[in-house]
Amino acid sequence: MAGYEFSRRPQTVPLVSTAHRRIQTPIPAPGTEAILEKLDRYESRSMHGQLPLIWDRAEDFTIYDHAGNRWIDFTSTIFVANVGHSNRRVTAAMQAMLEKPIYSCYAYSNETRARYVEKLVNFAGAPFEKVFLLSAGTEATEAALKLMRMQGQKVGKRRLGIVCIENNWHGRTLGAQMMSSNLVQKEWIGYQDANIHHIPFPYPWALGDRSPEAFFAEGMEKLIQAGIDPSQDICGFMLETFQGWGAVFYPPAFVQAIEALCRKHGILLAFDEMQSGFARTGQTFGYRHYGVTPDLICCGKGMGGGVPLSGVLGRAEIMDLPDIGNMSSTHSANPLVCAAGLAVLEEIETRDLVAETARKGQLLFAALKELQNRHPDRIAHLLGTGLIGAVLFKNPQTGAADGPFTSAVAERCMQKGLLVVHTGRESIKIGPPLTITDAALLEGVAVMGESIAEVIAA
Repeated sequence: MAGYEFSRRPQTVPLVSTAHRRIQTPIPAPGTEAILEKLDRYESRSMHGQLPLIWDRAEDFTIYDHAGNRWIDFTSTIFVANVGHSNRRVTAAMQAMLEKPIYSCYAYSNETRARYVEKLVNFAGAPFEKVFLLSAGTEATEAALKLMRMQGQKVGKRRLGIVCIENNWHGRTLGAQMMSSNLVQKEWIGYQDANIHHIPFPYPWALGDRSPEAFFAEGMEKLIQAGIDPSQDICGFMLETFQGWGAVFYPPAFVQAIEALCRKHGILLAFDEMQSGFARTGQTFGYRHYGVTPDLICCGKGMGGGVPLSGVLGRAEIMDLPDIGNMSSTHSANPLVCAAGLAVLEEIETRDLVAETARKGQLLFAALKELQNRHPDRIAHLLGTGLIGAVLFKNPQTGAADGPFTSAVAERCMQKGLLVVHTGRESIKIGPPLTITDAALLEGVAVMGESIAEVIAA
């Protein structure tokens, strides 16, 4: 976010009153600055940096602050509230557990957990047969790393290499950051795992005249030239289902080439489905857009409807590699989160959110395309599918990525009653709850259009 700083002090802005938005005070609302200053004083700054909005409550696709202002939410609290904020079915399921009462039971058995894992595996479908539940996404990608390497040991691989994709993101713990490629963010580790490798991501602007298959072959050839034999030195591939910062999906042929290599050399294929799972892309899971069959998928975010729930799903022979007690976690699979997860799946099925998300995605991208047609010198790319999208902005003179302009647009959206995902670079991400109405979705895009025009004119 270099070159741009959000104001914490109340700014006089036009008042707004529509069916889905209400701005009735200066923005940020009076009192916001004092709360943020308290957080600055007592909380690690690593948690800070978002748009200065104090959430008071959230319902369905709407966020309210402490002053009664109302926003259309295009963030789903970063793709967690797939079934809507404070979903009534999820709330009722957790309330029933609270009244039982039972909060946690460690790894002891619970009937709700049994019902949930059965339904989750059935929701995921073949080839997934078992699940290991956790609390956070980074735990799930760590677990997948462990499983891939245990499988490599089982089949006698010479080295336990994992191939990842540049600029993919898998979490903030040690193994997850090793698989991510941001060198600055993993300097704290002090070393690089010699058996975790990265190949380039096939951005549309990076492919040139090469086919996706050729682009993949080039990336692998560099590893081979460095002495890495895929048949002996690689036991897994880990792919973020799409490039997170910009909702950039792979060309299907690129992923299919990876799958072919995996099948040829006995390599496991894993997808990090944190942002893309549970109907977000108009499929149950995002990997289905590529026509491949992974061995493992890592899930989180929308899985719990707002409570800490994550997991890894895979074939039984892989999931049962760790011996009894070899892979567990204190709060994993507790009755409260299992009840919430079960309610999320019931809500997705009852409301047909997979099909509804695909339909609403067409509305969203048609409306965004109109914005791009109005501002072709400012909007470089529209990326994504279903209800996950990204608008990438450029400098009209140089064509270079324009982070400060993007930040200004995100702030103007907030001042007008729309909350978007501010990435800190040239992209604004869009990911409303899948329950958003058509009218609210289109109103949100219209607000973004107004914001772009106003920032250009400022």
